[in-house]
Amino acid sequence: MAVGSENRNPLVVKEAKQIMNQWKYEVARELGINPPADGYWGNLTSRDCGAVGGHMVRKMIQMAESQLASKGTWK
Repeated sequence: MAVGSENRNPLVVKEAKQIMNQWKYEVARELGINPPADGYWGNLTSRDCGAVGGHMVRKMIQMAESQLASKGTWK
């Protein structure tokens, strides 16, 4: 995670921080991007970091739509 980004983008559920960070690494690997072992993403290109973030958002939207559809509230 970028330095200082925690203040600009706080998680609603504080306990989710570790899980979201782990998921970020999983998504990076799915995309063929070697995630940094030391946790500093600043040495990766903006394109690679954006791809990881964008893919995470797409997956979250898909999960939300699936949940809504299964509850019958999504039409």
